[in-house]
Amino acid sequence: MPDCTAPRDLAASSSAWHASLTLGFADDAGTTRLLDKLHYGPLRVQKALYPEDARVCQAIIVHPPGGVVGGDQLEIDIGVGDRAHAFISTPGAAKWYQANGKVSRQSVHLHVNQDAALEWLPQETIFFDTADVVLDQHVELAAGATFIGCEILCMGRRGSGEVFHSGRIRQRSSIRREGRLIWWEQGDMVGGRLDSPLALNGRTVCATLTAAGKPLPAAVLNEIRADIAADGEHVFGVTQTKGVLVARHLGDDSETARRLMLNVWRRVRPHLLEREAVTPRIWQT
Repeated sequence: MPDCTAPRDLAASSSAWHASLTLGFADDAGTTRLLDKLHYGPLRVQKALYPEDARVCQAIIVHPPGGVVGGDQLEIDIGVGDRAHAFISTPGAAKWYQANGKVSRQSVHLHVNQDAALEWLPQETIFFDTADVVLDQHVELAAGATFIGCEILCMGRRGSGEVFHSGRIRQRSSIRREGRLIWWEQGDMVGGRLDSPLALNGRTVCATLTAAGKPLPAAVLNEIRADIAADGEHVFGVTQTKGVLVARHLGDDSETARRLMLNVWRRVRPHLLEREAVTPRIWQT
């Protein structure tokens, strides 16, 4: 749990930002409310929104500086109470700037209580050349809880002709249900080595959607594959283990990655959450 009472001189002790955000959602007679909002440093949350109905509370996390520089430390802790349903996104792409000799870190802890749901759909993340970043994301699910999460990672700024030559991105992610590990993944992407078939095989954008909940019928996976095939030729795959569905895409365009991941989400959401997928307006601005 982030320490939101840390002394103000912590960030002032260096040029790097130290920021944390803690959010707590709870069910109130059928309405999901954002009851806890604690922050330290430059992490904020906009007011709660209800674009669907009262059961789904949408919150937008904002990082006011607009980008993360070498040495910045970000911590996000989100709890969703019994039977509540939270949808979390961001207002735009996250940018991780040059390392300047320092490692930047982001730690995300997501706790979803019994029969609750959390949709974690931030917009894409762009890593500038020489960025040195550690990303940790850990999800804790109670009995009957559902989680849908997505990430789109862009290595370098393709639109500006920038290649990710010399940075490094380390990732660790896990999902536990009732304390039992059901998903674990770690990776280390090193600039200059991403052409390897064991890395991105020469691509610059990778996207992953994970969904943990009740098993999906095989027909849903076939529908997802048909949707992607109808969209054109893409490097894409979708599989389902006992407790987690995983969809992946490799490409060179973040807009394409977003479209494909949203196609997967639109198929998965009705089966896991018994709700039609309503594309958040923030993703369309």
